[in-house]
Amino acid sequence: MRIGTRRRLELLGRVVGASVLLGSAYGALLNVAAYGAPRFGILIGAIHGFLLGSTIGPLEIFGTRLRLGRAVEQAPFLVTLLIKALIYGSMIVFVNIVEPGTRLVHVPLGTGSAQLVSIIFSFAVTGAVIFLLQISQIIGGRTLRDWVMGRYHRPRREERFFLFVDIAGSTALAERIGPVAVHRFLNGVFLLASDPVDDYRGEIYQYVGDEMVITWMEKEGRPGARPIRCFVAVEAALEAAAPDFLHEFGVAPHVRGALHFGPVVVGEVGGRKRDIVFHGDAMNTTSRLEHLARELDQRLVISDDAWHRLPIPDDWAFEDLGLHALRGRSRPVQVYAVSRVTPLREVSIG
Repeated sequence: MRIGTRRRLELLGRVVGASVLLGSAYGALLNVAAYGAPRFGILIGAIHGFLLGSTIGPLEIFGTRLRLGRAVEQAPFLVTLLIKALIYGSMIVFVNIVEPGTRLVHVPLGTGSAQLVSIIFSFAVTGAVIFLLQISQIIGGRTLRDWVMGRYHRPRREERFFLFVDIAGSTALAERIGPVAVHRFLNGVFLLASDPVDDYRGEIYQYVGDEMVITWMEKEGRPGARPIRCFVAVEAALEAAAPDFLHEFGVAPHVRGALHFGPVVVGEVGGRKRDIVFHGDAMNTTSRLEHLARELDQRLVISDDAWHRLPIPDDWAFEDLGLHALRGRSRPVQVYAVSRVTPLREVSIG
């Protein structure tokens, strides 16, 4: 099973589980309010939660893989919100009117007022969840979580891997096809790269022109040398999509990258517009390494600091590029270049 498929199935399992728990809690509260005791409310709510989670969940998780789903996701924010609210809301109304859980446990059907309360509650919860999901896609799920939890209200020091991925030749391409077309080109590359980043537990920090910055905490990046696997998976995704890019833009995308590990200070900045940012030499060094990859015409270069913190398999091939002086660094950096990475067995990453 592919890593991405397994990750989405795991997410679907969590969604269904959360729906069952939420439905059980709501069913119990509704019955306590109506009858003074939970009665069959927990079981009925669990059945309804399972049905809704197992129908809405696949649409939200797997539907975006389809052409129609991608079109909905790329529509204006309010349009996406409205379409999803109508589709998911119709499912909720159906379950609340038919009441399959109530029929299965053979108890009297709810009154019209009880059904109306259930429909209003379900729509409110669904709308809030959809809104949060759409916002998380704009600013990133981890960033949203960190904001909500207040994790970076005070600056904190962290040890992180940073992977800079640059799209080669984009400047010349912009001169040939124009800024609007090159935007579509870059967006297409970034969309394809998003799945490998998610598959290997990376976090997209930011997009800077034709470059994306991906980061991992040390404990997240170490298993299976995920940053290297991520870069190779991005290359594979772009290679598979090369015919489509050639047809539309006349050129297939190629990337190069630089991987480094080091300490950074993470914290919130700004007032009316706030953001979570990384400060420190690790960011500057990774940027310098990316320029070095361009100068040496290498697909991926890795600093010695990152090399010694990753479990590098013996059957991977690397080239020792020696010591290199980087601007802003008082001491030269030992650099390696990736020449071959053995395809990953999907069950081994965890």
